[in-house]
Amino acid sequence: MTILVFTLILLVGAYMAGFLGSLTGLGGGVIIIPLLTLVFHVDIRYAIGAALLASIATSSGAASAYVKEGITNIRLGMFLEIATTIGAVVGAFIAIYMPTNAIAVIFGMVLIFSAAMTVRKKHETKLTKGSQLSEKLKLNSTYPVNGEKVSYQLTNVAGGGL
Repeated sequence: MTILVFTLILLVGAYMAGFLGSLTGLGGGVIIIPLLTLVFHVDIRYAIGAALLASIATSSGAASAYVKEGITNIRLGMFLEIATTIGAVVGAFIAIYMPTNAIAVIFGMVLIFSAAMTVRKKHETKLTKGSQLSEKLKLNSTYPVNGEKVSYQLTNVAGGGL
């Protein structure tokens, strides 16, 4: 494979990762990690690191657009960032000692779980009251729909909302 072909495949993959990551919220790693590991035979640990760096740019670009439109709940995002950062540091330390095959299996399971949660049928029930923790932390908010604000309540804040 020539350097030109390598660059073009990587460039198209990066564009797709950025597009799908900002569109779906899953992150560009869904595209970048399989591309690097399966097509270019990069060690999965290096692919994960590269995908994490790429997702910073994707997240920043998408977040700025969503904040501008008034869709983003900044307070909730900051709350989630605390858990995300702690999880990232712990996961990075564990990944150092974990076999590559185990990391690949976990990644595959996460992809399957994400796909299943995306296509499942959600029950549309109107909540009258959110959790006490979401009220105490002021995480409940609104989002715009056709020029009107629709309020929402968060439940199961401590458990991750599953």
